[in-house]
Amino acid sequence: MLPIERSRQLQDKRATLTLYLAADLFWFQGHFPVLPVLPGVAQIDWVMHYGVLLLAPGKQFVAIENIKFQQPVAPDSLLQLTLDWDDIKSRLSFHYSLLHDGGETRASSGKIQLC
Repeated sequence: MLPIERSRQLQDKRATLTLYLAADLFWFQGHFPVLPVLPGVAQIDWVMHYGVLLLAPGKQFVAIENIKFQQPVAPDSLLQLTLDWDDIKSRLSFHYSLLHDGGETRASSGKIQLC
């Protein structure tokens, strides 16, 4: 249920991934049949997957402190996921940007508390 990972960069407590969302991705099935969009729960699932894997091994979800969904994400989109880990606050901050020919557009952002 993960997107296709096109690139991955790790630097200190930051990870940046470029993700391709194929139209046949599980998450698009049934989520608005006429106009499919990526559900917010999928975005959070991927934040947790990549955040724990790359930046905070062994940590678990506690709470979402803040989240904003600013733009819908359609099938066949190219997304950039940026994750920042704060050891002191045990907080994973993230933002997704839609990548397109004209640059990028913020799709969503938030902070997740881990323990």
